[in-house]
Amino acid sequence: MAEVAAPHTKMRAQVPAARWLECVHCGLCLPACPTYLELGTEADSPRGRIHLMREWAEGRVPLTGEVVRHLDLCLGCLGCEAACPSGVRYREMIEGARVAVEQSYQRRWREALLRRLVVDLFPYPDRLAILLWPVRLADWMGLGPVVRKLPWVELVPLPLPRKKAAAALVPARGARRYRVALFRGCVARVLFPQVEAALVRILADHGCEVVVPGEQGCCGALAAHQGDRDRAVTSIRAVLRVFTEPVDALLVTAAGCGAFLRSYGHWTEGTELQERAKLLALRVRDATEFLSSLKLLPPARPLGRKVAYHHACHLAHAQGIRDEPVRLLQLAGAELVRLEEADLCCGSAGSYNILQPQLAQRLGERKARNILASGAEVVAVGNPGCSMQIQAALRRLGADIAVLHPVEVLDVAYRESTA
Repeated sequence: MAEVAAPHTKMRAQVPAARWLECVHCGLCLPACPTYLELGTEADSPRGRIHLMREWAEGRVPLTGEVVRHLDLCLGCLGCEAACPSGVRYREMIEGARVAVEQSYQRRWREALLRRLVVDLFPYPDRLAILLWPVRLADWMGLGPVVRKLPWVELVPLPLPRKKAAAALVPARGARRYRVALFRGCVARVLFPQVEAALVRILADHGCEVVVPGEQGCCGALAAHQGDRDRAVTSIRAVLRVFTEPVDALLVTAAGCGAFLRSYGHWTEGTELQERAKLLALRVRDATEFLSSLKLLPPARPLGRKVAYHHACHLAHAQGIRDEPVRLLQLAGAELVRLEEADLCCGSAGSYNILQPQLAQRLGERKARNILASGAEVVAVGNPGCSMQIQAALRRLGADIAVLHPVEVLDVAYRESTA
């Protein structure tokens, strides 16, 4: 008689046993799962991964390289949660599994080194800025398009923007209506400073005082995606230490950061940080969410360009923010065009396009082909990772289409109206 393995204690500590029972294996999540659509294998679907995680947790299968591969291939896009009629909390399962994997599984040295580089470089704006100096030099020499054909470098925006320091306090123009804080993040701050500049302009013009605390760093999402709970909690502790001033809202321009900031209560459960983390999470607002709640003045002239809107996964699926960015685009006077599979993941998914480049490229080009078919002149997207991924995919297909944050689109409309 075959010996039955003992239940895996680390996995069971991360995910309560009741979670596995929430899934009734109906399969309604399958059409919403990008990896299942691309690969067509049950083990690369949400219910297949739930089955693998449960079997491992209960000791019926060992944690082999094959099991880890299927879990690693999950984008964490949460399209399955949005499609699930039973309210399965897949996010808690896959995040818990990744923590347990990192505590239990010995990766090959090349893979382990790459994952280590991701969490040692990207969450630190100063390190990332230094790393990008060769790209800046290539841009200055006119070699940017050539350099962008290299692996990973293709994800860097063209041209690479200059890093801009945000003022510590931006006063409202006219009577002050709100006092808000800006979360700058790490990658967004270095690669997309023009987005936060556009946001601050619009806020100030509409009566908002903007506080930008210094010494900001990563929200912790990149470490959490790698299953590094200790490093994620360290980042959370640093954020809580920085954002202490009373404000009406904590604004975020990166969907991934916003989703993780809102999950702080879960990640600090059982620690002395939990109450403060919950209070901070309650103040978090995506920039498009907050702006759409204001009575914004319409631009004097409509933008009048064809715009396709891509639903960033951690905005649409994780935070349920779908209509607000569209309302800003409509306010700007954009001509919205229909985008097929608008809420299907583009393959960015935090560091996924670095750790799983082949499948990420397939998903990116799938998104780019749908954009080309839409006839759009501009693509609007509310997440820096999506912007990089979509820009790179469009370049590979030889398309020159601007990729902008919805806040940038509105800011362009305002500035063109007053030019």
